[in-house]
Amino acid sequence: MTDLARPVVRPRRLRTTPAMRDLVAETTLRPAQLVLPMFVREGASEPAPISSMPGVVQHSRDSLRRAATEAAEAGLRGVMLFGVPQAKDADGTGATDPDGILNVAIADVVSEVGDALVVMGDLCLDEFTDHGHCGVLTPEGTVDNDATLARYADMAVVQAQAGVHMVGPSGMMDGQVAVVRDALDAAGFTDVGILAYSAKYASAFFGPFREAVDSSLEGDRRTYQQDARNGRESIREVLLDIEEGADIVMVKPALAYLDVLRRVADAAGELGVPTAAYNISGEYAMVEAAAANGWIDREAAILETLTAINRAGADVILTYWATEAAGLLG
Repeated sequence: MTDLARPVVRPRRLRTTPAMRDLVAETTLRPAQLVLPMFVREGASEPAPISSMPGVVQHSRDSLRRAATEAAEAGLRGVMLFGVPQAKDADGTGATDPDGILNVAIADVVSEVGDALVVMGDLCLDEFTDHGHCGVLTPEGTVDNDATLARYADMAVVQAQAGVHMVGPSGMMDGQVAVVRDALDAAGFTDVGILAYSAKYASAFFGPFREAVDSSLEGDRRTYQQDARNGRESIREVLLDIEEGADIVMVKPALAYLDVLRRVADAAGELGVPTAAYNISGEYAMVEAAAANGWIDREAAILETLTAINRAGADVILTYWATEAAGLLG
C-alpha cells in the first residue's frame, strides 16, 4: 500500500542546483535576441539624462556611436534608433530630410558597426510633427491615413538611402506595410526589412517615452492605436501586415499584453514569421522606481521581466536594458 504521506513524484529533484535548473530550463534568453532602442538628439554635444527613465539618455551623435559599439560587443544583434529634432512642423519634414537627425544617426551607426548589428530606424512622424501625432492632419484635425502613407513611403526610402537594415513602421496606419514595401522595392532596396508594429496599443505605459522624444502631443492616439480591451483584433492586424510584406511582427507594449503576445506568436509562427515585443518605457520606469526605493531586487526583476516576455512567445525583445541584460545573462 502506498504511503500517502510520502510523495511518489518529486518535481523538486529538478530544482536542486543551478546546474540542474539550467539543464532543464524551458526558456533560455540570449543576448542575440535583444534590441536596444536609443534616442539621438539633434545638436547635442553630450548625452542628456531622461528623468523618467533612469539610466537612459538622449544621445549625442558621438555617444550614440559608442553605445552602438558597446551593444555589439555585448552580443546584441540589433538597435532601434529614434531621432529628436530641434525643429518640428505640421508635416514632419525632418523625417524625410537626408540631413535630418534620424537619417544621419542611421548612417553614423551603420558606419560604426557595419553588419555586426541590425540597424533599425523608427518609421513614424510623431517625433517630427509639431502636433505630436503619427501622421499628417486633415483640416479638421484628425489624422489623414492615406496622406500619411505617402509620407511613410518617402521616409522609408530616405532611411534606406542612409543605410538602414530594417525599418519599423509604428504609426498604426492602415496599409502602412504594403506602402513601405512597395516604396522600398521600387527604389531598389529589396533587402531592407520591415519590423512591423502590428499590434500597438493606446497605452498608459508610453508616458516616459514622450519625455524621451520631447513629444508635442496633446490628446491621445486612440483613433489609430488599438483599444486595450481587444485581443482578437491583434491577430487581424498581424495577418494583414504579414500579407503586406512584414518580415517581423511586433506587439507593443509587452508586459500588459503577454496574452496577446502568445496569440500573435502562435499565429505568426505558423507562417514562419518571427514575433517581437517592445518592453516599453513605462514598464522600464516601474522596475527602476521600485528598485530605487529598495522594494525589489533590480537585476533579478530585469531578467524575470525579459524571460517572461520571451516565454510568452517573443523571438526578439526591444528593451532599454538590452546591453546590461546581455551582461547579466553572461
